[in-house]
Amino acid sequence: MTLSDAKITEIFYLIDEFCNEFEQTIKKHTLGKQPKKKPIMSCSEVIALMIVFHSGGYRNMKHFYCFYVQKHMTHLFPKTVSYNRFVELMQAATLPMTLFSKTCMGESTGISFIDSTPIRVCKNKRIKRNKVFKGIAELGKSTMGYFFGFKLHLVVNDKGELLNFVITKGNVDDREPLKNKRFVNELKGKLYADKGYLSKDLANLLFLDGLHLITSIRNNMKNVLMEMKDKIMLRKRSVIETINDELKNMCQVEHSRHRSFTNFINNLISGLIAYTFFPKKPAIKYDPIETNQMAIF
Repeated sequence: MTLSDAKITEIFYLIDEFCNEFEQTIKKHTLGKQPKKKPIMSCSEVIALMIVFHSGGYRNMKHFYCFYVQKHMTHLFPKTVSYNRFVELMQAATLPMTLFSKTCMGESTGISFIDSTPIRVCKNKRIKRNKVFKGIAELGKSTMGYFFGFKLHLVVNDKGELLNFVITKGNVDDREPLKNKRFVNELKGKLYADKGYLSKDLANLLFLDGLHLITSIRNNMKNVLMEMKDKIMLRKRSVIETINDELKNMCQVEHSRHRSFTNFINNLISGLIAYTFFPKKPAIKYDPIETNQMAIF
């Protein structure tokens, strides 16, 4: 998927408006003199290019920048720097880009889905030789086996919009982020999850904050009464799995070529932002019908 010039301009405008406010806020709380010389490429341009990279299906940032941006996008980005300098500017843009990602989140509709997906930083046979993430990443286990890296915890609504995300080490339990009120503060209604989120204490804790956690049950558990619409919604959880698949295969949030932790964060955050600008997202059709029927799960 290649973005049009109009779409790239729209993305740049939104980022530039945010970066201008960010810089003004930083100046008010910064002591000492500010550097007078500004970089040739602004922070807005750097972030916009990172988002365009993850929206176009490119696999290599250096190839994208040197052979596409500097040759075919000069009408949009006339002043470019060397690739080494661009990498330095990318690292400097980490904070504003992370804050900007929070402005791209959708709104809770009362129907939310949560899931975690492993973000591998290297292949399993190279775990012992990995030096970039030594002491940072951890060995974890998913339904696909063991992996070395991190976990991306996502919450989405029925429209396929991202509501919130958090990055943890690979060995962190899936239920841990839900115990943080800042992660679920904006959620309301019902939250659908898989068996990995089963916890009576957690469900009671969330219910006190107005959030109803609904999960499927394990094979060795007794059947429970459940509304028919909740049973149907649990079958619609594939929407968040589809989103995870698009993030990995279209937005390239996961690869094993990182040379620093900052590079990893930049790649992941810019990939998430790129997804929020997709014109068509995985979604479900939901037409609520009031009924008194109950289903035995």
